[in-house]
Amino acid sequence: MVHIFSPLSGRRRAGRTAVSTLTLAFTLALSGCATTPPPDNAMNQAQVQLQAARDAGAADYDPVDLGFAQSKFQQAQNAMASRKYDDAAVLADEARADAELARAKARLAAARAQLQSKTAAHQQLRDQIDQSLAEQQQQDQSQNAGLPNQQQTTDMPAPSSSSLGAPIPQGQGFQTIPQNTDQTVPQSNTDQGGHP
Repeated sequence: MVHIFSPLSGRRRAGRTAVSTLTLAFTLALSGCATTPPPDNAMNQAQVQLQAARDAGAADYDPVDLGFAQSKFQQAQNAMASRKYDDAAVLADEARADAELARAKARLAAARAQLQSKTAAHQQLRDQIDQSLAEQQQQDQSQNAGLPNQQQTTDMPAPSSSSLGAPIPQGQGFQTIPQNTDQTVPQSNTDQGGHP
């Protein structure tokens, strides 16, 4: 058996193989693009967190992390425009995380600033109270300086003489009963609540 090799039949096979390979490659390329949808949800979340960080004062309290978040969000937008959806999704997620961090740090810094402000106000009130007490003591000392020693008091002053009654004469008022161990006091049989 003799085989006749025809150059046209080999070229046809090579052409068919090349066409089918190109078709397969083109189909895979199109299906690869079609499987990754645009990360719209991730982009929206990143944008919401960026705005929340700005509203919390991150530009004042944590500009570094807010700058990172804004930069990554801008990169994510560029990746979306280039249809690099996987890169855009990753960058949007990083931007969201950086924005959340900036927001948390801003809230913490704002709380610390408020605490310091209240602490300073309390210290100012304490100083005013201490100054007022010192002035009151100086006034008391200056008033007591002109009085005789027996009238100078640092404690509570005694009541005026008009509120005290006349002294009780001897023999009236409270009396103590001397207790002799040798004498016994007769007990009465009636109970008068402890009174003899």
